Amino acid sequence: MPPILVLLGPTATGKSELAMSLAETFNGEIVNADALQVYRRLEVGTAKPASEDRQRIPHHLVDILEPDEPFSAGQFARLARTAIEDVHEASRLPIIVGGSGLYLRALLEGLSPIPAIQSMTRDLLKERFEREGLDLLRQELREVDPETEQRLAAGDTQRVLRALEVWTETSRTLSSWQEEKTDEEPLEALKVGLTLPRSLLYDRIAERAEAMMDGGWVEEVRHLLESGLTGSEPAFQAIGYRQLVEHLRGHTSLSQALSSVIVSTRQYAKRQLTWFRREADVKWYGAEDSEIRARTIIADLSPRLGLQED
Repeated sequence: MPPILVLLGPTATGKSELAMSLAETFNGEIVNADALQVYRRLEVGTAKPASEDRQRIPHHLVDILEPDEPFSAGQFARLARTAIEDVHEASRLPIIVGGSGLYLRALLEGLSPIPAIQSMTRDLLKERFEREGLDLLRQELREVDPETEQRLAAGDTQRVLRALEVWTETSRTLSSWQEEKTDEEPLEALKVGLTLPRSLLYDRIAERAEAMMDGGWVEEVRHLLESGLTGSEPAFQAIGYRQLVEHLRGHTSLSQALSSVIVSTRQYAKRQLTWFRREADVKWYGAEDSEIRARTIIADLSPRLGLQED
């Protein structure tokens, strides 16, 4: 099997910047494994690679969906495997980059054999959500599947409903299904993990959120709502977008929205690191200087990939 490189780690650790260096060094192409960068018109708040970066290095699975289209780990795994095959056919190195642990697991280990959910079950849960609200449904999920509930971000309506659908339909938890082996052939990959001291990571999260606000994040969300979106679409379940919808509707001040974004993102980063620390065969790098870290990783990867640096 030709080599595959996976670059993972919590948000704000510098994965995108490093991915560009690795792609330029090792003749690679980037396959996005971020659950939000798949959506068109979500630019500022998803830290999507700049257009000039995408022109320099091919990026796959970026801007492939509209904000009202759902996207699952299963869809991602199928599309990512196709992208990897295309990159290999071009005799280049696929570099999988992202912070969604579930997406990466679905890609590398295969999909869990969860039965199809009946539309009636899905509709009933959506009606309950509209009638009872997310907090009550989340409390129910905490009782039946605490492992799944613990790793979901606050306000993640789509995945709360998904977990309850599986429980309602199969009388088994989503987490137990995800642990079950599949017939999908696993993919072998070199895994590079990025981490930072917690205090530095939290500072970077705050700085990035403030920079996104200065960079037009509020205006981006306003334009999305003015285009006819309601704020309840799958893309709006993302951290930041839902807080800014609440702000634009007059429910919170901008400073309150920013504070909520920072706190939620820090909590998310902590959950990401917990997830990734359970992954096998990850080589972690924690240098705070991004240039030094890039040189170290390139030197370490060259013999492991069996490739020559450009």
